[in-house]
Amino acid sequence: MTRIYSFLPEDKYLHSFTSISTFLAKLQNPTPQTLPSIKILSKPPSFSCQVNMSTSQQLPTHHQREPKPIKRRHSASYYVNRVRDSLTTRISKIICGIFLTLLFVGGIAVFITWLSLRPHRPRILISNFFIPGLDQPDGFENAEISFNVTARNANRAVGYYYDSVEAFVYYRDREIGSTPLVDSFYQEPKNTTILSKVLKGATLDVNSDRWRVFRKDRARGAVVFRLDVTAMIRFKLSTWDSKRHRMHANCDVAVGRDGSILATSKNKRCLVYFT
Repeated sequence: MTRIYSFLPEDKYLHSFTSISTFLAKLQNPTPQTLPSIKILSKPPSFSCQVNMSTSQQLPTHHQREPKPIKRRHSASYYVNRVRDSLTTRISKIICGIFLTLLFVGGIAVFITWLSLRPHRPRILISNFFIPGLDQPDGFENAEISFNVTARNANRAVGYYYDSVEAFVYYRDREIGSTPLVDSFYQEPKNTTILSKVLKGATLDVNSDRWRVFRKDRARGAVVFRLDVTAMIRFKLSTWDSKRHRMHANCDVAVGRDGSILATSKNKRCLVYFT
């Protein structure tokens, strides 16, 4: 069993020490006077030791040092220029922000105006196409083709100037007739114009061989032609006129046994493009 020595100095002896260092020194070099009694205990007894020290003998405390003054590494003119540069940067940012905002708002306004005023292409339709005498073997002697072309302007504020409007009729990619439709006219917004023409005589190139091919297609149920309409067109918006553009409208049209246009081709929208 481990023996533990407990030093129990008397109360009057503890009060005679003037400092903790003297007390610790005497404990390290014990004498019979400093140790009046020694007891061998199996368990260390609990005891409390109170040491009264005067204010002058207390342990020194740590005092926080005052912060050193910041050393100025730059001159006063440096800081003046720095403040001036920061003000210039802020003003530049404000001006750029205002400019970008105005540019954004202006772009939206232009886009909305363009959506409301943007020009649509003319809408060209074939409302009628007729070849009389197609059921007669000798009909080529008095062959003729009559047709009606419908031109629509779907714009709300844009008008069309049509110049040199012509029509061409093709059969199996070969031209069989052509004629001027109108010299020029102006079509107002939200307006529909019907152009009519008859091809015959010198304007229609149909001989007996070609008529025979017409009749073979007729026996199969339909004879298919292509009507092309060309024109020089200008767009008009208020007092502004655009430059001239050549318009092309390609229309496939089929006629039945009696030479009249079939329902599948009537009022069918033609393909319109510009060159």
